[in-house]
Amino acid sequence: MSTQTAVAADAQANMNRTIIVGTLIVLMAMGTRATFGLFMQPMGLHHGWSREVFSMAFAIQNLIWGIGAIGAGMMADRWGSGRTIALSALLYALGLVGTRLATDTFSLYMSAGVLVGLGQAGTTFAVILPVVARVVPPASRSTAMGIASAGGSLGQFLVVPTGQLLIDTFQWSGAYWFLSAFLAMAIPMAWYMRGRPDQAVGAGPQLSMKQAIGQAIQHPTFHFLFLSYFVCGFHTAFITLHLPAFVTDGGLNASTGAIAIGLIGLFNVFGSYGAGRLGGIYSKKNLLSAIYTLRAVGMLWLMAMPLTPFVIYVFAAWMGVFWLGTVPLTLGLIGQIYGYRFAATLSGIVFLGHQLGSFTGVWLGGKVQAVTGSYDMVWWLGIALALIAGALCWPIKEQPITQAPLAQPA
Repeated sequence: MSTQTAVAADAQANMNRTIIVGTLIVLMAMGTRATFGLFMQPMGLHHGWSREVFSMAFAIQNLIWGIGAIGAGMMADRWGSGRTIALSALLYALGLVGTRLATDTFSLYMSAGVLVGLGQAGTTFAVILPVVARVVPPASRSTAMGIASAGGSLGQFLVVPTGQLLIDTFQWSGAYWFLSAFLAMAIPMAWYMRGRPDQAVGAGPQLSMKQAIGQAIQHPTFHFLFLSYFVCGFHTAFITLHLPAFVTDGGLNASTGAIAIGLIGLFNVFGSYGAGRLGGIYSKKNLLSAIYTLRAVGMLWLMAMPLTPFVIYVFAAWMGVFWLGTVPLTLGLIGQIYGYRFAATLSGIVFLGHQLGSFTGVWLGGKVQAVTGSYDMVWWLGIALALIAGALCWPIKEQPITQAPLAQPA
């Protein structure tokens, strides 16, 4: 084997390894996150906490996740992704242990809110997808990010029913120990995600981090991506946390809600991969617009039909197709427009918009249900926001932004 062939083979093996490990880490992080709604009722009954208390903990988690994603992105871009992912996985596991041991609302907010939120910041899309994109040739980047995004959906499909089984078998307290150990497995896996972004193919001109952020913030498209991602976060966080409770409020059993969350994950395995694949062929902004608009159709179905397991499962399957397909398209647009040198940092900033939406969705869901005894108002708001997000994607400009190199000293 020639030296050139050996180098090419090593590069291919590294690319495959990065995609596989990145997908597994996202699977573990997002799958565990999707179980939190299952704990709301048994944990609330044990401690005497209202649904609104648990919703606030989850809202804090989403807000810290969004803020932390900016710091995690900067850390990954400056000091490497491996350290960032390992530290984040450790914080995530410690946060789950803290949630198990929480005895009052403050300790719940600090563990399930702050620690888990910081852990999610470096083990999910904003950090993992740019790492995957950097090792993949430009023609395959959108598909590769779709595969990694599908890992989050597969985790939702596999881990949520497993989480319900753990709760049924070991009660909610025992289930948390298993999930903590599960997340800790991501710490050694971070070794395979190490690397410096400045060696990435197509990383773009040599801007400073401050210059890259400044150029992006002055670009209107960056704001359209931020605002539409807010809507994505509103939908996914509200549904993930409150759909199981919405189902039981309607007189159906808890397993129906767990199956529905799992179905969302199953169908989004195909949805995320399909969105990534299509994003390499067609306009990413048009695909984003279609995804948001079609989400509104699913929520209209839920509001118009009588609440039965069949209606819930159809809703879950439909929403699953369009669940996380926004991720490879949104982060793909960031890399395509602004380059990949500081893609994790810029993705973290846009992801803050997603998490502000998540905070709003989970908090408002708990607040509205507590005041009105129903989630209907939030569902109708979700429909309106889906249509607004679809419209926000149309003015996005997909052409790469003109970037000036760093100024040379006189």
